[in-house]
Amino acid sequence: MSESLVTLDLSSVRSSIEAWLREDIGPGDVTSLSIVTPDHASRAVIHAKQAGVVAGLPVAEMVFATVDPALTVKRIAAEGAAIARGDVLLELEGRTLSILTGERLALNLLQRLSGIATRTREFVQALEGVEPRPRIVDTRKTTPGLRLLEKYAVRVGGGHNHRFGLYVAVLLMDNHIKAAGGVLEAVARARAAVPHTMRVEVEVESMEQAEEAIRSGADIIMLDNMSTERMKEAVARIRSANPKTVVEASGGVNLQTVRAIAETGVDVVSVGGLTHSVQALDISLDLNEKKGVQA
Repeated sequence: MSESLVTLDLSSVRSSIEAWLREDIGPGDVTSLSIVTPDHASRAVIHAKQAGVVAGLPVAEMVFATVDPALTVKRIAAEGAAIARGDVLLELEGRTLSILTGERLALNLLQRLSGIATRTREFVQALEGVEPRPRIVDTRKTTPGLRLLEKYAVRVGGGHNHRFGLYVAVLLMDNHIKAAGGVLEAVARARAAVPHTMRVEVEVESMEQAEEAIRSGADIIMLDNMSTERMKEAVARIRSANPKTVVEASGGVNLQTVRAIAETGVDVVSVGGLTHSVQALDISLDLNEKKGVQA
């Protein structure tokens, strides 16, 4: 996805980066301080050790800038670009101590976010040719403290975001429905409590619940863990009742099942696996040509 279409408010993660650096550095990097003099300077490259989609370059740059504003960091790859093994992503130059101090946090974030963007791109590409193509969206199954960055990485990979938090929209799930005594009652209570501008989504697991959701007037109906045959039936029934109702599919979604799910006619496919169990992309930092002593 074009970097111009995906935004990240770096000011909102600055305090987190400062806290993460304090957690890692503590009173000081005893290893580097024991072998590197304060005036020693180096060049370094951050490069990919496997193919994927890069995400998090602005975040890595902020890590190094926070460690040492005097470091020079040059971006070589474009955010959101497909990268090959061996591709250089960033070049760094400056105090060796600063480079080594920021290395692990920068790589941890870059690897995690690139893994999410890579997985998201795979799901998006799996739906090529499906018309109309549903949106691939994430869930709230994110790493505590990293939700903003992980959802950003989904967008970089070409996906879209579901609600950011519990305060954004109503999503009545199975336990909410049980607590309220049924779909109709749950939706009615939610409608009475929230602003008229807030959409109400309800999760259903059967055709009976889908019929209740239709009668309730829910704005979005999530079909959870349904077979594709039952999903097609539910989509047709919902569309006939109200074509404006958004239909979401969730549960059991992986790269092997996503296309068949998309072909049922749903508008949205939510995938928890974009964030909760993604594999980090292998990315490394190497010091190369010694620059000598920094003035």
